[in-house]
Amino acid sequence: MWRITVNDRCISSGSCVGLAPERFEIDDFEGRSHPTPSDIEPDDAVLDAVASCPMEAISVVDLDTGEPVQV
Repeated sequence: MWRITVNDRCISSGSCVGLAPERFEIDDFEGRSHPTPSDIEPDDAVLDAVASCPMEAISVVDLDTGEPVQV
């Protein structure tokens, strides 16, 4: 399992939603993206979203190892 987090550097560019719409949505109240849900099975679309984030605001951790997932 992986855990996705989006930090406060997010500027709501929407690239994550465009690449992985089933994994991210923009919260208009907070003004940033967030994962839906945060704990997922490994998903290459999420890695694409991480790589495309202009603010490097998305991180993914492997819950089995506690290590960051490399993009």
